[in-house]
Amino acid sequence: MQKHIPNFVTLLNLTCGAIAIVLSFDQALVAAAYFIALAAVFDFMDGMLARLLNAKSDIGLQLDSLADVISFGLAPSFIIYQMMLAASNMPAFSIGGLAVMAFAAFLIPAFSALRLARFNIDPAQTEGFVGLPTPADALFFASLPLVAARAAAYDHALLVELIDNYWLLLLLAIVFSLLMVAPFPLFSLKLKSLSWRINKLRYAFAALSVLLIATISAYALPLIIVLYLLMSLLFYKPGK
Repeated sequence: MQKHIPNFVTLLNLTCGAIAIVLSFDQALVAAAYFIALAAVFDFMDGMLARLLNAKSDIGLQLDSLADVISFGLAPSFIIYQMMLAASNMPAFSIGGLAVMAFAAFLIPAFSALRLARFNIDPAQTEGFVGLPTPADALFFASLPLVAARAAAYDHALLVELIDNYWLLLLLAIVFSLLMVAPFPLFSLKLKSLSWRINKLRYAFAALSVLLIATISAYALPLIIVLYLLMSLLFYKPGK
């Protein structure tokens, strides 16, 4: 029975992603963002449970990738799709009544699927990653409705206007899609021991992330993903 526990948790990840998609259709983007975050928690837990229970399996690996395509590829793309449709400067071009310019949001699941397929056949990505992991990419986009909601609540007009810009959303979709398949090494957040020497980069990232959240609240969320990228590019040396 215990060998099925990690796969059950993976299915909870997938279910959260599916719920996030439905919520996006209903314009409940903040709620959708929370379900993507919950999916990320389940994604972390399934791998941890597989190691603790010695229940790793080939089907678990494939199921994990399928769930991630839904929760961290398709779900965030629907959030960005809805944000693009609502943008004040959304291009009026349409085909058959469809605002096709918003379809650019679906670069995210396309590149997520490519990134996950590469991960599954790359034995080098056991200690770290090559390219931005799909959960990090999804959390970046899921954070945008939270930032927008807070900016509107506190009347931060400049930030509201910035997030309400179709062209910025398009640029972010393109850049972060490419980051998922870029040949950049990034460190993993998984701890195999509590050693400071081995995990000092992870501990530093965690401390800075907590500091950002404590000081600027929801505004910190996309910055944490950018911080992860910068710390990986500047300080992470694979194999050391």
